[in-house]
This record gives sequence, C-alpha cells and structure tokens, in this order.
Amino acid sequence: MTGHTYDIVILGGGSGGYACALRASQLGLSVALIERDKLGGTCLHRGCVPTKALLHVGEVVDTVKAGAGFGVDAAVNSIAFDEVHAFKNGVVDRLHRGLSSLVDAAPNVTVVHGTGTVVDAHTVRIDDAEHTGANLVLATGSRPRTLPGVDITGRIVTSDGALALAEVPKRAVVIGGSVIGVEFASLWRSLGSEVTIVESLGTLVPQEDPSVSKKLERAFRKRKIGFTTNAKVVEVSQTESVASVTLDSGRVLEADVVLVAVGREPVSSGLGLEEAGISLDRGWVSTDDRLRSNIPSVYAVGDLVPGPQLAHRGFAHGIFVAEHIAGLGPAPVVDTNLPRVTYSDPEIASVGLTESRAREAFGAVDTVEYNLAGNGRSLVLGTAGSVKIVRKQNGPIVGVHMVGARMSEQIGEATLAVTLNVHPEELASIVHAHPTQNESIGEAALALAGKPLHAHT
Repeated sequence: MTGHTYDIVILGGGSGGYACALRASQLGLSVALIERDKLGGTCLHRGCVPTKALLHVGEVVDTVKAGAGFGVDAAVNSIAFDEVHAFKNGVVDRLHRGLSSLVDAAPNVTVVHGTGTVVDAHTVRIDDAEHTGANLVLATGSRPRTLPGVDITGRIVTSDGALALAEVPKRAVVIGGSVIGVEFASLWRSLGSEVTIVESLGTLVPQEDPSVSKKLERAFRKRKIGFTTNAKVVEVSQTESVASVTLDSGRVLEADVVLVAVGREPVSSGLGLEEAGISLDRGWVSTDDRLRSNIPSVYAVGDLVPGPQLAHRGFAHGIFVAEHIAGLGPAPVVDTNLPRVTYSDPEIASVGLTESRAREAFGAVDTVEYNLAGNGRSLVLGTAGSVKIVRKQNGPIVGVHMVGARMSEQIGEATLAVTLNVHPEELASIVHAHPTQNESIGEAALALAGKPLHAHT
C-alpha cells in the first residue's frame, strides 16, 4: 500500500474544499484535495450556477413577452430546450475549466480523483493508497433530501433531475416552498408551465421575514403560480402518463413532473466517519466555533456543518479553516452575517435577523419598510417590492430584508451594514447614486434615521 503525507488532507472538492485548498496553498501548506466527481461540487455543477443560468433564460423570455408594454413588437415563438441546456452547460464548463486551472496552478496542491474513505483522524484511503495529513478537513457537502416512501424516478425528480429535463413540463407540482422550490416554480412559470407549490408551513419561504413572504406570495399570485400552504403530502405516485400528489385535505394534484424540494441532507454516511470516531448529529458533523469536530485534527466545512446551506458559507468556512490551521487566528464565520438570496421573480435578498428574531434577541427594535413604488429605477424595471431595515432600538442595523427584481445585486451593502454594526444614521450619510435600486437602501436608512426624503412617515 502506497502512502502520501501532507499538512492538510481535504475530502471533497466543492465550495468549501477547494477554497480551503487554495487558501492553504497561499499560506505555504501542502494539500491533498480528494474529489470523486468534478471540482466545484454541487454549486457549480448541480446547484447555484446551472439554476441561475436557467433562471436568466426565464428572465429573457419574460422580457420578450412584456415587449408590447414598452412599445416593442416581439413574441416568443418557441423555446429550443436543447439550446437552453447548451447555454447552461457552457457557463458551467467555462467556470469548471477556470477553477481546474486555478487549482492546478496552486503550489503544493495535489488533486486526487477517487472515492475516499476516512481511516482515522489523519488518513483517507482511496483504493490501495493512503493520504495522510496533520489535519483532515471534511467537505463532502449535501444532497437533495427525499420524502419517506417516495421513489425518485421517472416523473418524480429532485433538483438534480429537474436540471436535466429534456423539455419544459406543461404542468408541475413542487413539494416545498423554500429557496429551491420557489426558484424552480418561478423558472418553469416563465417558460410556460402551470405550477403549483405545496408547502407544509404557513407561508412560502418561511425562513424569511413575514413581510417578504407576503410580497412574494402576492407576486406569485399575479404571475398565476399556484401554491397551497399548511399542506401535508400524503402520497406521491405516478403512471406512464401522469404523476399525482395527494394532500392531507384529500386534494389530488396531477402533473407531468413532481419536484421534491424539501431541503438537503449532509453527505456523511458510508465515508467511515463514525468508525473513525467522528461524532455526528443526524448526519451533520458536530463542530465548535473553530469548525473542529470532537477530534482536534478533524474539521468540517460547508453543508456538513448545521446551519444555512450556502455556497458562500462553504467558501468562508474553507478559508477560515486554512487560516486557523496556519495559525493566523481568524474570526469565526457568523451565520447571521451571511447574505441569503432567492433568485425567483421577484428576487429575495436578506441578511441578519428578521424582525421577530431581533425582538427575541434585543427586546425593543425599530423598523422601516421602504416601498419600491417610490424608486425610479424599480419603476423602469416594472418591479414591485420593498426594502425593510431592522435596527436595535437606538442601535445598529441587525437585519435587512429586500424583495424585488435584481435585489440580489443590492445585498453587498446590506451585508456590510449588518456585519460592521453600522447605525442607520451612518448609512444615511452615504450618498447613493440616482437613479438606482441601490437608493432604496439609502432611503430606508434615511427614514429609520428620522429624516425620510422620498417616503411618507
């Protein structure tokens, strides 16, 4: 049996794994980066990037359909889905080539292709080779969660299968009204599908501030996207010609495709983790604030760690662990400071605490909700929505919650404000360009600072 020794052995080449490898290389550490599939992981190949490529196609379709309202004579005559996939795959392939080039050029990083099994606190085995590190970083990510008793086959798919559909379904039922579910519902509706979302909780995107959920629901009704909340799925079945979803109310929904979008679960089984003595909690690796497991030399990053399942969280975790191992003493990654974006139409972008959670944490809070109806750029884009800022009473901004077209591009300033404990008065003193949607953040801050300009109080 052959053996190789490194400063860090990383199991998984997705967002967290490759970020850790690249940062460790910059710090002069030797790394083995083990990946059984392609570098980039779920985000690049089956998640963030391909879904956003498809959502952009949906945006183009919606723009063409709305042409008459702008005096443009245009129509969507057909959608060549094979060419849509070619566009999507081209974006993914280009990013994958760029990432592979970066990793190949990184000093002291050895990419090892194969399925690794953890042998002990320092060693991963692939076939007859053992790769040993002073530190072991687990970065195996997550996979779509399924429903008990539901076989993912044929017309019943997870997000992985939804990305590979050869044609747009005429009718679709989406089980789950959180990020993945509403993004696919929005996409398919743009491409002409009749869509119904089934959500077990009381609102769509239930983790968001209720003001955001209400506005998304209002927009979805306007777009004729059906949804039912407080609904439990009793059965999912299919024949050669149709799939059916039976709800606890007795209602039966029929569709060409049923998307099961009930969240994601960690990829931790069958890797030898428990046998090596690494503690798991319902599949997630238990870690401290330094992302160390119960074994000091073993770390976990990204979706293996309980919390928001976000690619940028994985990046941040990977960089943090590399710097911690190198002795730089970085500050831990704080989940409440992570921006969250849902790329539906309209988009949702938020960071920090919702109003209710802020009240639980601080007691008294102040809030302002600025309606995009007063924002010139939003009127040009034809979008409705709002920017809501939550502050600790007489204190800093602790949450920003936005809904509307292109709000994803405004989340950077909001994240800075929450992370750096900025007060509304400080944010209001910054001059925001006119006419931009970015002004809506400035307007909300002005109102919360007690000096509204383009808003009624």
